[in-house]
Amino acid sequence: MTQAEREQENEKEKDKEREKDKEKEQRGVKRPVVPPVIPEPSQESAALQSAALQSAALQSAALQSAALQSAALQSAALQSAFVLSEVYCPKQIQTNFIVVINPGSQTLRIGRATDTLPLTLPHVIARRHKQPGQTRYEDAWLKREGLNRPESGEQRQNGLKMVDQAIWSKKMSNGARRTPVSAEQARVYNRQIRPAVLDPNSRQKWTNTSHQPEYLIGDEALHVNPTDCYNLHWPICRGQLNIHSGAGGSLTAVLADLETIWSHAIQKLLEVSLKDLKYYRCILLIPDIYIRQHVKEVVNMLLVKMGFSAIIVHQESVCAAFGSGLSSACVVDVGDQKTSVCCVEDGVSHRNSRLCLSYGGSDVTRCFFWLMQRAGFPYRECRIANRLDSMLLQQLKETFCHLDQDICGLQDHEFRARFPESPVILYQLRLGDEKLQAPMALFYPAAFGIVGQKMTTLQQRSHGDPEDPHDEHYLLSTQSKQDQSSKSMERKSSSKPSGFEGESSSQGAEQTERGNQDIEHGHSQAEALTSGADPEDMPSVLLARKSAMTQFEGKALGLDKAILHSIDCCASDETKRKMYSSVLVVGGGLLFHGAQEFLQHRILNKMPPSFRRMVENVEVITRPKDMDPRLTAWKGGAVLACLDTTQELWLHQGEWQRFGARMLRERAAFVW
Repeated sequence: MTQAEREQENEKEKDKEREKDKEKEQRGVKRPVVPPVIPEPSQESAALQSAALQSAALQSAALQSAALQSAALQSAALQSAFVLSEVYCPKQIQTNFIVVINPGSQTLRIGRATDTLPLTLPHVIARRHKQPGQTRYEDAWLKREGLNRPESGEQRQNGLKMVDQAIWSKKMSNGARRTPVSAEQARVYNRQIRPAVLDPNSRQKWTNTSHQPEYLIGDEALHVNPTDCYNLHWPICRGQLNIHSGAGGSLTAVLADLETIWSHAIQKLLEVSLKDLKYYRCILLIPDIYIRQHVKEVVNMLLVKMGFSAIIVHQESVCAAFGSGLSSACVVDVGDQKTSVCCVEDGVSHRNSRLCLSYGGSDVTRCFFWLMQRAGFPYRECRIANRLDSMLLQQLKETFCHLDQDICGLQDHEFRARFPESPVILYQLRLGDEKLQAPMALFYPAAFGIVGQKMTTLQQRSHGDPEDPHDEHYLLSTQSKQDQSSKSMERKSSSKPSGFEGESSSQGAEQTERGNQDIEHGHSQAEALTSGADPEDMPSVLLARKSAMTQFEGKALGLDKAILHSIDCCASDETKRKMYSSVLVVGGGLLFHGAQEFLQHRILNKMPPSFRRMVENVEVITRPKDMDPRLTAWKGGAVLACLDTTQELWLHQGEWQRFGARMLRERAAFVW
């Protein structure tokens, strides 16, 4: 190799290093930095500082003399930095020692609170079979229960008829009505199209498993060859832990999968050693409607098994409001598998307003696939049970679908299919209203064809926890005893002279009414039914409440109706006015062209007439601060780490080990 060639090679290596440094700088991934020195420390602080520095110097000398590896040096430096931060800032917490975790059904977002953007990776794990010949298992992605019922096809057709009626009834911006395009027109063209081979080699390969790793994470797991001996698991499904009767579906197995994925992301992507997590804190984002037992198990995993020193648990809706810079908003989180709606006011999530809908972006993808099949989809070997085909369908939905009424008529498209060990194939495709019908299914969920499934979830009452004796059951029983004592006081006061009778009875009634109002503010509307009832009426009231909730949860509410219902559950007209004035849409399930105007039009047409006069402007925010709406909640968690008011919310490892779930009730920023 000549001198010129060597210099050229060196220049290329330097360019690569510069690109890597630039990527890290843009991403904001940096190693922890020793906090700046606060001037004039106290004598005790100075002594501690001197001891810490001396200890660090001794450690450094010992490590150098022993010629240990750089990982040990890095750990010692991190420990010294942590000691110094405790010396200088005993109350102030360094945000670069805080990890924010936002786990989703399809995507995990994780990063330091000081990072500009989080790291994102598919929230999936592939585990190698423990025994040869073991049956292969793979969690479903686009497939779900309730699709193969006899009534599914009919319900889907009825839903599509409602979608078509809605499309025809809304005029375009020029005042004309859309001309409907039948699927038959597109089908005639698509059936004549033959695919073209662009390249005999796609240059995509299956994940290399020749060294037989115990597990694979993220994209590597998605590209595992189906013939390899690996099971594929998505540990979160529709916002909750994916517990099922199949392989790897136990609570213990799901928690182990979460621990493995998160540990891998922290160690490999954030470049933090797992043994150094004792110097780090964690902010965990959870759904608005959560299962207490699941949250408790995940908190225990983070504090005890993974070893974080402290944790804050907060709700996604409140963090989304923080991330968008709004104090009050109706937060609509459209995810891949579920959609949640909640009203947030001054950093507090209204419990009565919480709704969770069991559909999301993946259901739109599946609906779009059905519509394309009806129009003669040229890729006839496509199957939603195949994970690579599912990834292609997700890409086609994101590329072609929209909610713009002005886009009409037949249009020609093309897409490429690239699969490992296969040629690159080009497909031509002609589509009409299918691109608008699929995302409109979010407003007419009958078009999804899901039968016999629970489609709407409300905030449920706790079933009780032996570790938390002062839960809401205890509070309700205490409140009922207070009500009974107030009633007995009323009966005793009836024996007083008539001049005092009206006054005493009115005071007792006021006390009872205030007690009932307290329960209403602390519990859901359905629970409030039981607060003012007599003990002998309780079984009938509870039965009526249960049947009412069952009927409501069996309905598949459209997205616009769910927003109106959530706002209507707010206590005062002033709060409702605030919510109508600011509807914040986050998540990746509604990233369609024209979604903002479409949703705004639906809310304006269906909101109560009395509020049309009160609300000056219904504002639907889909890209707050020009930020990717999929990252808004994570960014709010990072903002939360920097607030002085959050210092009281930290739940430390020692407190958790001593008091358990009771500390969540004490420290959580929401009603546990």
